[in-house]
Amino acid sequence: MREYLLTLCVTVAVTYLLTGPVRKFAIAAGAMPEIRARDVHREPTPRLGGIAMFGGLCAGLLVADHLENLNGVFELSNEPRALLSGAALIWLVGVLDDKFEIDALIKLGAQMIAAGVMVMQGLTILWLPIPGFGTVSLTQWQGNLLTVALVVITINAVNFVDGLDGLAAGMVCIASAAFFLYSYRLWFGYGIEAAAPATLFAAILMGMCLGFLPHNMHPARIFMGDSGSMLIGLVLSAGAISITGQVDPDAMALWFDGERNATHAMLPVFIPLLLPLTIIAIPMADLILAIVRRTWNGQSPFAADRGHLHHRLLEIGHSHSRAVLIMYFWSGLIAFGAVAYSVHSASMWIVFVLVGLSAVGLVLLLLPRFTPRAPRWAERLVPPRYRHAQRAAEAAAEAALAGATAEEPAPRPAMVGVSGANGATALSAHPDHHPAGSPR
Repeated sequence: MREYLLTLCVTVAVTYLLTGPVRKFAIAAGAMPEIRARDVHREPTPRLGGIAMFGGLCAGLLVADHLENLNGVFELSNEPRALLSGAALIWLVGVLDDKFEIDALIKLGAQMIAAGVMVMQGLTILWLPIPGFGTVSLTQWQGNLLTVALVVITINAVNFVDGLDGLAAGMVCIASAAFFLYSYRLWFGYGIEAAAPATLFAAILMGMCLGFLPHNMHPARIFMGDSGSMLIGLVLSAGAISITGQVDPDAMALWFDGERNATHAMLPVFIPLLLPLTIIAIPMADLILAIVRRTWNGQSPFAADRGHLHHRLLEIGHSHSRAVLIMYFWSGLIAFGAVAYSVHSASMWIVFVLVGLSAVGLVLLLLPRFTPRAPRWAERLVPPRYRHAQRAAEAAAEAALAGATAEEPAPRPAMVGVSGANGATALSAHPDHHPAGSPR
C-alpha cells in the first residue's frame, strides 16, 4: 500500500504544479474559447489542462517503474506501455482539438486508433465470466472489437459529462477510488497478480484528478478540455479492460467451491466493470440520453446542447456547486455501493443502506433552493457562504445591485485584465472580444 500511496502523491504533486504553467501557456497560445449561450461560465477560461494531467500520468508510471514492489507490473506485463502509447495518442489529438477544434468524426477515428494501439500491445479482453455458464473465451476478433467499443464508449461518456467546473475530474476520481479498492482486494486479498496493473492505473488516475481539481473547482481557472477528458476516460477504460478481461475467474475458484460459484461471486462488479455501468454509470446514462435526445430532434449525436444532466440540475434551481456535489453523491453511491455489494453480496443491510442513501439523494434533488445554515458556534469551520453574516451581506449587496440596475442602464463593459492564478492575466468578456480557440 505504501508504494501505491507514494505513486499517488507524486502524481498529485506533478499534476498540481504543472497546471499553473500550463494555464499561462494556454493563455499565450490563445486556447480560450469564447462564451456561448449553452456555457455556464461567464469569463473566457483557458483550456489544455490535459497537458498537466498527462505529465502526472508519465510521472506516476515512471515512479512506479522504480519501486521494488511495483516494477514487477512492468516486467511481467506490457499493459503499462500499452496504456502510455494509447494515452499519448489520444492526448495529442485532444490538444489539437482544444486549440483548433477538430471535427467530431476525426476525433472518433482517433479514439478507435488509440484503442487499437492498446489492443496490439496486449491490453484486450480475453474472456468473460457469464453467470450459469462460467468462463466464456472470446476469439481474437471478438475480444478486439469489444475492447475498442469499451474504450470509445468510456472516453465519450467522460467527455460528455465535462460541462461544469470540477465535475468530470471529481466523478472520475470517485470512480477510480472505488475501482482501486476492488482491484486492490483482488490483488492482495486473493493473490491474483493479473489485477496489479489495474490497481496501479486506478492509483495514478486518482492522482491525476486530485492534482487538477484545485485549479478546476468553481470558479475554474482552467479547463481540462478534450485533452484531459479523453485522457482520463481512456485510463479508466484501460483499468476496466485489464481487470475484466485479463483476470482469470479460474483463479477465483481456488477461494470458492468451483468455477460457477466463483463467477457468481465476482459478478456484482465484474459485469458492470465490463461495460462499465457502475463505475461511470452517471456519465453513461448522460451519454445515452444525449444520443437519444439529439437523434429524436433530428440533430447529430455529436451536436452540443444544454440538455445534459448537470444542465437540468441548474435549470431546476440548483447552484453550480450544489449541482456538482449532487453528481458526486450519485456517482459515489453507485460506484462504492457496487464495490460493497461485491464484498458482502449476501448481506441485506448493504441493500438497505443503499436504498436509504438513494432516498436522501432524491430529497436533495427535490429541494434545489434549500440552503443549509451552520450554527453560529460552527461558523468558523464552514465556508463563508454558510455563515449568517456572510449570507446577510450577500443578500444586501444583491438588493442594492438590483436597485441600481433598475434606475440606470449598465455601462458598456470595457476590455479589462482579469488576474487569475499564478499571476496570469486573461481578457474579460467583452462584446467585441473573441478569443482564439475552439468552443468548449
